Amino acid sequence: MDTEKRKNPLSRRRVLALTGGAALLAAGCTQGERRGADKASHAPEAKTSAGGPDGVLGANFNEDPDSVTFAELRDLSASWLRGFVPMPEVTDDASQQRAIEKLLDAHHQGYGTVLSLKFPYNHRPIPRPGSPAMTAELARVDRVLRTVLDTFDVLAIGNEPFIESLPQDRGSGALNTFYETVAEHIIAYRKKHFPEHCRTHLYLGALNYLDKPDKRTAATDRWLSFARRTPEIEGVDIHPHVAAPERVQPYLDYILPRLRDDQKFLVTEFSLVQLWKQHLSDTIPTRFARRYHLPSNTPVWKLIKDAIEHPFPERKWRDFLAMSPWFERNKHFLRDQVGHFRDTGRLAVATYGVTQGAAMTANFGPDKQPWLLNSLYANRTVERPDDGPPAHTYGFFDDFRALQRQQDRRGSQAAPRR
Repeated sequence: MDTEKRKNPLSRRRVLALTGGAALLAAGCTQGERRGADKASHAPEAKTSAGGPDGVLGANFNEDPDSVTFAELRDLSASWLRGFVPMPEVTDDASQQRAIEKLLDAHHQGYGTVLSLKFPYNHRPIPRPGSPAMTAELARVDRVLRTVLDTFDVLAIGNEPFIESLPQDRGSGALNTFYETVAEHIIAYRKKHFPEHCRTHLYLGALNYLDKPDKRTAATDRWLSFARRTPEIEGVDIHPHVAAPERVQPYLDYILPRLRDDQKFLVTEFSLVQLWKQHLSDTIPTRFARRYHLPSNTPVWKLIKDAIEHPFPERKWRDFLAMSPWFERNKHFLRDQVGHFRDTGRLAVATYGVTQGAAMTANFGPDKQPWLLNSLYANRTVERPDDGPPAHTYGFFDDFRALQRQQDRRGSQAAPRR
């Protein structure tokens, strides 16, 4: 039996103690910083490690690191893990922030790691350069950098900037100025502390809604222009949450011509959640209703709500998905889309959501975003045997495992596919 506890991931202090790093922690620097300091006299400017990730498909926990266990990741055969850190949560010791701690644990176990920095300014003005608010924000950034640089594989500067900001800041250029300031600060920090070599690759955080022409604006053009002209930025992240599979391609058509030929892209989130939402008010399939003796006029959202409140047997949940044409004809979306991303030759890392989180199921109704239909595990809508693994989501789970590649593995704990 796997004895891992969801609520008690291996702490940064324990990792350092196990690896002989306790003295460095007491001195206020990480192992990565000490390596960087030792190399400081050998080269004039910072360089990232050669190559970087290429065509990887990893797992994603977003803001909820406690929602996934390493046993579940091993069952998936996953070898990379991504999450984001809400920057207001960062205290003096960034290694104690839950998402960072989870990724440090993953790194220690041999997983590739991707961290996105989330700056939530959708309810207040974004800081201006030189302001006390910007000074405070950059101080938080420094705390994260002390912990993650030269340890994590990828750092995405921003999570969903064009959602996590006010419309007036997007329109005035303040959004771009803020993120350009943060990016330049990170680049300067890395150059100072790791002048010869740093394993951490820098990307600009994710663009949304690029399938909609009115969301391709002067601000998104400037975003990509900054990425293109900044040598240390290796590409951008995109989050295609779309209403049809073909609506992912406009994202690539927009970003790829605007990047340098040597740049790649991340896809740290992608899904058909907008398509699923369009069908929440549909009635459940007639064949499914007959098989399980349910009223034929039951709406899809009500069935899902019932499964959340009283989880179904695995066969019943699978039948619901398989008999729903809108899901059945898209059950290989994950497989097909990762294939398209890889075919560009420009994908660095894509990551996909692992479990049905608590926030996905709270107050479920016809207007709820049905993120839970994307997840690789049906852990909140399907009965779970005592001490047994959660149910695998029809279609997506098997395709995720089949897409894993030996070349992307980093350590012995990320075991080969069985």
